[in-house]
Amino acid sequence: MRRLLKASLAAGLALTAIISGCSGSAEKIRIGEVTRSLFYAPQYVAIEKGFFKEEGLEVELSTTWGGDKTMTALLSDGIDIALVGSETSIYVAQQGAADPVINFAQLTQTDGTFLVSRKKTDSFSFDQLKGSVFLGQRKGGMPQMVGEYVLKKNNIDPHGDLELIQNIEFKNIASAFASGTGEYVQLFEPEASQFEKNGIGHVVASFGKESGTVPYTVFMAKQSYLDKQQTAIQKFTNAIYKGQQWVDTHSAKEIADVIAPYFQDIQPEILEASVQRYKEQGSFATDPILDEDEWNRLQDIMDSAGELKERAPYGKLVNTTFAKTAKEGK
Repeated sequence: MRRLLKASLAAGLALTAIISGCSGSAEKIRIGEVTRSLFYAPQYVAIEKGFFKEEGLEVELSTTWGGDKTMTALLSDGIDIALVGSETSIYVAQQGAADPVINFAQLTQTDGTFLVSRKKTDSFSFDQLKGSVFLGQRKGGMPQMVGEYVLKKNNIDPHGDLELIQNIEFKNIASAFASGTGEYVQLFEPEASQFEKNGIGHVVASFGKESGTVPYTVFMAKQSYLDKQQTAIQKFTNAIYKGQQWVDTHSAKEIADVIAPYFQDIQPEILEASVQRYKEQGSFATDPILDEDEWNRLQDIMDSAGELKERAPYGKLVNTTFAKTAKEGK
């Protein structure tokens, strides 16, 4: 991931030095989400249920497709707020950014991938992976780092005990497995539920359950933006908290009905089943506070994957002021 981000971050930092002016007003906020995922249900609920409007905000949502592109857009003021994995803020810090990227509101708190087996089994153990062909995720990204962390936790050497395939683009992993590549695959929803319905594969384990809580997807902004737009950031965080609470207190079907406009190619029953699976394992954070234990676990995972140059202090890259205020209702 560091190698993939290096060039983009350098370009973004250069653009930051050139571009002047405020990146957004107090009334309009531009969000760049790293991908379009039902994993981000509370965000879509906050939009659809009018929680941002209640706070007097207009939000402009775009999908930036990839951590490197998302960070470049943020650093160059193409967006005001990024929704992306917390590890990217650490990568930016490791590049020596003068204007650090600060995590201020957590959206998801577990990994969102599942271990899918081509063969159905009534009793799965991780030992069964030994000697198999495993279709993993991109090196340096959170899915792969969490995947390797969980395998090691279960006494599996990802690079010695199995044949690990990592050279397939994220968008093509599901189709590669469907066409016959690999005996096991690491997939997000809704592909996992869709594969079960079609008899292509069977979910045998959850990487989210196995790895514990981590700041998997977080809203972040440059320090300079947070300093200038404190009122807007507070309103934004208030709206996200309302979305999180709504998701926590409503059924998977109700949630699926609200977010359906964002996933028109997914069948309603698959969308509902996918949301239910995430709800059951606590993937959707119920408040936007990113705590220190989660932050430290994230860095343990990065360190285990060999992607952490040096540990980033919690107080340096995390600001919980807005999240705590939103939760307290002040």
